[in-house]
Amino acid sequence: MSDLAKNKDKKPNLSTRTIVSCGMLAACAIILTYLEFPTFIAPSFYRFNISDLPALIGGFAMGPLAAIIIELIKSLVMLLINPSNPTMGIGELSNFILGCAFVVPASIIYRRKKTKKTAVIALIASGLFMALLGAVLNAFVLIPMYASAYFNGSIESILDMGAAIFPFIDSMFDFCLVCVLPFNLIKALVVSAITMFIYKPLSMLIKGISNY
Repeated sequence: MSDLAKNKDKKPNLSTRTIVSCGMLAACAIILTYLEFPTFIAPSFYRFNISDLPALIGGFAMGPLAAIIIELIKSLVMLLINPSNPTMGIGELSNFILGCAFVVPASIIYRRKKTKKTAVIALIASGLFMALLGAVLNAFVLIPMYASAYFNGSIESILDMGAAIFPFIDSMFDFCLVCVLPFNLIKALVVSAITMFIYKPLSMLIKGISNY
């Protein structure tokens, strides 16, 4: 068979059905974004939700590109329809970067060998990567941006919010170590646990829609 014929037999990497599946999963992610709540380990503007779950499931089922599309749709839509909780795009930017940092590496690792053991390794590795990246980004980019937007550039105001929870916090390092890092680790753990429980039945449905 010629190379041309082989290429014709191959499906495109991102079919119309796959895009539809991404849209459906992104809609689920948007809904989950509203099911959020503060935690006892971080200031109230750190809101816990499991909106990365649909992107992670989509990434496992359809690959890392699908995971990015789902995260992007979710972030763009939330930027447009969430005027009641304005973050000037900072929250959406953070959610997109850290969401991709979690779901994309997990999808890439799992795609190499689709077994339960590989899935566990992928989730642990990507969860740790996301949590560490989140701490660094918060320290050097996101917290300074948030302080500039809402506290007249006063990072100390944010550190004081952390100190109200953990009195020993007196530096950005302390804040990111005991507030930001555990927050993202817990989020990754919860999303990973749910994924391991529901992925198999949902993956058959997603792949069925994508291949229809």
